[in-house]
Amino acid sequence: MKEFLVQPLRDALQSLGTAAEIQFEKPADEKFGDLSTNVAMQLARDLKKNPRQIAADIVSKLVLDKSVVEKVGVAGAGFINFYFAKGASLVAAKEILLKGATYGEGTVGAGQRAIVEYVSANPTGPLTVGRGRGAVLGDTIANLLAAQGYAVTREYYFNNAGRQMRILADSVRMRYLELCGDEVSYPEDYYQGDYIKDIARNIFETQGASLRYSQELTLFKETAEAEIFESIKQTLARLGIAHDAFFNENTLYEIGESGTSRLDDVISRLREKGYIEEREGAVWFKTSLLGKKKVEDKIEIGVDTVLVKSTGEPSYRLPDIAYHINKFARDFDLMVNVFGADHIDEYPDVLRALKVLGYDETKVKVAINQFVTTTVNGEVVKMSTRKGNADTLDALIDDVGADATRFFFIMRNKETHLNFDLELAKKQTPDNPVFYLQYAHARISGILRLAVSEKNFVASANEYELLTSLTVKEEIDLAKILLEFPAAIERAALTLEPNRLITYLNGVAEVFHKFYHECRIIGEPDAVMKPRLYLILAARQVFQNGFKILGISAPEKM
Repeated sequence: MKEFLVQPLRDALQSLGTAAEIQFEKPADEKFGDLSTNVAMQLARDLKKNPRQIAADIVSKLVLDKSVVEKVGVAGAGFINFYFAKGASLVAAKEILLKGATYGEGTVGAGQRAIVEYVSANPTGPLTVGRGRGAVLGDTIANLLAAQGYAVTREYYFNNAGRQMRILADSVRMRYLELCGDEVSYPEDYYQGDYIKDIARNIFETQGASLRYSQELTLFKETAEAEIFESIKQTLARLGIAHDAFFNENTLYEIGESGTSRLDDVISRLREKGYIEEREGAVWFKTSLLGKKKVEDKIEIGVDTVLVKSTGEPSYRLPDIAYHINKFARDFDLMVNVFGADHIDEYPDVLRALKVLGYDETKVKVAINQFVTTTVNGEVVKMSTRKGNADTLDALIDDVGADATRFFFIMRNKETHLNFDLELAKKQTPDNPVFYLQYAHARISGILRLAVSEKNFVASANEYELLTSLTVKEEIDLAKILLEFPAAIERAALTLEPNRLITYLNGVAEVFHKFYHECRIIGEPDAVMKPRLYLILAARQVFQNGFKILGISAPEKM
């Protein structure tokens, strides 16, 4: 409903020679109205006036649609409270049908560019269930930001160099030698999955035994990387996930025109600022000067952070700092990183470095997702990338389907441990949360099919006005909650919490089912039936728009 208030408020502020960001909240007590804004209190300092007087001045300049807003009042320290007319929600509900697939979209990110980095698994094996949660979380966050007007880039960050890639290449080489007829002693810490044997078999089929005596790993590495990356992309595609860009960490190590790498540049700039110290053969970032502490024997002590180990190998933090500097160079207004819980101690150091180097670290947002536990017949399934019995994301999709996979990964707060109940995810009953929501959409679609076949119903924009004739409580309640959809999307986007949108849609389903049981549609006179059909058309539109953001299907039948 706030869309009926924003522009009139902006016009009122302009007529008073001022402007401000306008925010609304729903008062806890109905006596204070349906929506409230504290914009007058925001302006008090700049205007050097009593906020209640500012609020009164704003109200005096407001020009509002009386069919929507019945009364406006000033309360407390300067809150402006809006009281909607009895049928306001029904008047507004027409907007849902008129806007269709665009209903719910906002302007928070209009004219701004955002980058969301997610998945970012190195090409060493199939995606695991644990990686799947971050993949779906990142993709849904990107959808939410796009719905708020951001121009979104979806990026995959990876490293195809280093020790793990050498182990991968040698793992494939040794399986290749087995196919050549050699007896090999395969190390336990090498990659054990059948996919290694498949890659080796593909090389053997094209190269024969010609590489049998070669110690060169390049072909094994490049073939493994290409095949695994293709497998990862195919797995993600099954969930409707595709990236716009892939960023290779290895480019940060390359020597540029200046004769140094981007990693060298980070250390040089931090050194100039006085935040680098070399000791114990390592290069340290003096984070103790920036407030990083730990407690030992109940005493707080400052903590510095290793950027380059005594072996000469960079820690994870150094390339991450350089990578974020690259994002700033690409001029993004918002940078979202979707990390697993294993990064929880790392990213604050990256933000500290960005701040001291002069970047606006508040543009960087981090979404940490906790670990996933899957259960099969009550048994916990352990996951390990290097084991042949790894619980892969593909296996999960095969088992429960793409919709349930996506939904279950994001239905809880990202910062809580997720228990993925495989049995529940496969149930075709309302106990299954994704079934419950999709069934509401299917039920509406069934009613509309019946209206077409038995009552020759054809939706027409000329009849949307019929919505204003609805008066039954369950009808009004359904209209009201449908109008909260734009605010639900905005909240989920601003907090990077897709589960908030699911909570809202569950509320819509609950209110719809109450309406369904109390308000008969087919069989009622046209004067009752038609307005109710348009109301459930609006409800179906909200479900469809919400499902699109969540990345799940909207079935017509179940």
